[in-house]
Amino acid sequence: MTLKNKATRIRLTDFSSAPMRAFHMSWFAFFICFFGWFGLAPLMPVIRQEFHLTKAQIGNLTIASVAITVLVRAVIGFLCDRIGPRRAYTWLLILGSLPVMGVGLAHNYQTFLLFRLAIGAIGASFVITQYHTSVMFAPNVVGTANAASAGWGNLGGGVTQIAMPLIFTLFLSLGADKWWGWRMAMFVPGVVMLLTGIAYYRLTQDTADGDFKELRARNEITGASAAKGAFAAASRDPRVWALFVIYAGCFGMELTIDNIAALYFTDNFHLALTAAGLVAGSFGMMNIFARALGGIVSDRCHKTWGLRGRVLLLGSTIFCEGLALMLFSRMRFLPFAIAAMMLTGLFIKMSNGATYAVVPFVNRKALGAVAGIVGAGGNVGSVLAGFLFKGSMPWAQALLVLGASVTVISVFAVTVRFSDAEEHSAEREIAARLSGELVTAGAMGD
Repeated sequence: MTLKNKATRIRLTDFSSAPMRAFHMSWFAFFICFFGWFGLAPLMPVIRQEFHLTKAQIGNLTIASVAITVLVRAVIGFLCDRIGPRRAYTWLLILGSLPVMGVGLAHNYQTFLLFRLAIGAIGASFVITQYHTSVMFAPNVVGTANAASAGWGNLGGGVTQIAMPLIFTLFLSLGADKWWGWRMAMFVPGVVMLLTGIAYYRLTQDTADGDFKELRARNEITGASAAKGAFAAASRDPRVWALFVIYAGCFGMELTIDNIAALYFTDNFHLALTAAGLVAGSFGMMNIFARALGGIVSDRCHKTWGLRGRVLLLGSTIFCEGLALMLFSRMRFLPFAIAAMMLTGLFIKMSNGATYAVVPFVNRKALGAVAGIVGAGGNVGSVLAGFLFKGSMPWAQALLVLGASVTVISVFAVTVRFSDAEEHSAEREIAARLSGELVTAGAMGD
C-alpha cells in the first residue's frame, strides 16, 4: 500500500498527530495485554500449591499460555490487512479481557488450563502493534518505531513480575485469603484491557491518511479481498520463514524466560515470592531500552549498509544471545545468575527489535501477513521450548540446550537477502519523504 502521510520523525511529546497517537496507544495496549498475558506467571508458586500441580502440569500450562497465540497471530495479521489495525486491536482487547477477568472461576487444573489457553490469544496484540506503527512511520525511522513500541509493550512482562505479587499482597492485607487474592489480582489487568479497547477505537485511526474503510471507498488502497492473496504471497517467500525461525529463537526465548523465571529462582535459589518476582521482573524491565536499541541500531546500519546492514545486525545479536543463554544456564551463584540473565535479556530484546526492523521491507503489499507469520514464530519457539521444561531434564540443562539451539538458528540470517531493486526502492522512498516529494506527517508538523 502507498500512504502519503507517514511520519519521518518520532516525537514522544506529540499526542495530537495520527502517527504518534497510534504509537502511544499501540505500545500501551500491548503493555496491558502483556501484563494480562503473563500476570499468572509470578503467582504460580501460590497457584501450584492450591491446585497441587506437578512439574508436567506446569509444563503444560507454560505451553498452553503461548500455543494458541501461534494461530491467532497468523490470523490477526490477515485481519489487519482486511479490517485495519484500529478495529482489530479494539476487538482483541475487549474479547481478550474476558478470560483474564474470568480465570478466577478456575477450580482445578483442567479448568485453569483452559483459561490459560484462552488468555494466550491476547499475545496476538504484538502483531497489531507492529502493523500499526509500520503503516504510520517512514522507512528511515520504522525500525525505531517498531522496536520502541514493541519494547515498551513487552515491558509489561517485567512490570507484571514485580506488580502482581504486590497486588496479591495488597488484597491479602485487605483481608482476602490466598484463594481470593490471586483471583482478585487478575481482575485488575482485565478491567484495564477492557477500558483500553474502548479508548483505542476512539483515539486512533488505521493510517495517517485515514481509516481503511475510507481509503478503500476512495480507491486509495486495494480492496479487502486482496488480503487473501497477500497472505499467500507472504507464505511463499522463504525470507518470511527464515525470519519465522529467527523470531522463534529470540522472542520465543523471551516468552520462555518470562514464564519460568519466577519458579526458576524460587526453586534453585530459594527466593521468596516477592523477591523472585523482582528478579524475574528485571529481565522484562530491560525492554524499556533494549528492544528499542535493536531498532535504533538497525536504522543506523541501514544508513551505512542498506538493508544488508539490518540483516547483519540481526545475525550478530541472535548469535550473541545464544552464547549468553548458555552462560546463564551454568550460573549457580545468585548475583552471577542475575547478571547472566540480564546479558541474555539484552541480546534477546535487541534481536527482537532487529527482526521487526527487517519485516516492513520484506513484502510491503503483504505487511500484515508477514508480521503475523513472523510473530507466530516467536510462539512456536516458546511452545517447543516448553517441552524441555515439562520432562525430567533439569531446567538449567534445558536452558543450555536452548542456548546452543539459538546459536545455530543465527545462521538463518544469511538466507534473508534483498535484491538491488528492493534496496533502491527503500532508498528512494526515504529520500523522497525526507525531501518532501512525498507529503509526510513529520514534514507537515501535524
